[in-house]
Amino acid sequence: MSGSGVWTAIEMKKRFVILDRDGTIIDECSYLSDPDQVTLISGAAEALRKLKGMGLGLAVVTNQSAVGRGLLNENRLKEIHHRLAEILKSEGVQLDGLYYCPHKPEDGCWCRKPSIGLMKMAAEELNFDLSSSFVVGDKASDIEMGRRAGAITFRVRTGYGAQVDPATAPDHVVADLAEAAEKIAALLKSQRR
Repeated sequence: MSGSGVWTAIEMKKRFVILDRDGTIIDECSYLSDPDQVTLISGAAEALRKLKGMGLGLAVVTNQSAVGRGLLNENRLKEIHHRLAEILKSEGVQLDGLYYCPHKPEDGCWCRKPSIGLMKMAAEELNFDLSSSFVVGDKASDIEMGRRAGAITFRVRTGYGAQVDPATAPDHVVADLAEAAEKIAALLKSQRR
């Protein structure tokens, strides 16, 4: 038997989970300014490993107005993020990217959540589609950013997530990042059917 045909490999873009930092991965600490204060929320590392194990990329998008308010400088923020990376590495997790907005809310910048500026930057640098991603966070700004990007949104009840904002309804409300990972696994499984 002979035949002819053209086989093309279509590069499937990796799907990403866009995560808030404070109150979602690490304990909420008003204007975190010390790397020694970085503490993972219980179950967060296991959840991140599970998401990575599903073949998903992980990127953090976080508002850090403490820089704009003069409460810490960008070098100190980098030390905090380095400490977070160290802790996650010790737990077998590596983030694909971490993006932050250093501006105050009144600055009207392009990068502060709920704007999708940083999410767009992450998508360009990490090669993923905004609308095929998942956004997990504890604040209305996280959910609104995800909605504007066309992503599936999850509000965790950790951090500020226990405070309900009915104006910004997420697609899913979960107890924590661990439950978000379970729901994402279920969604991916149902999409493969």
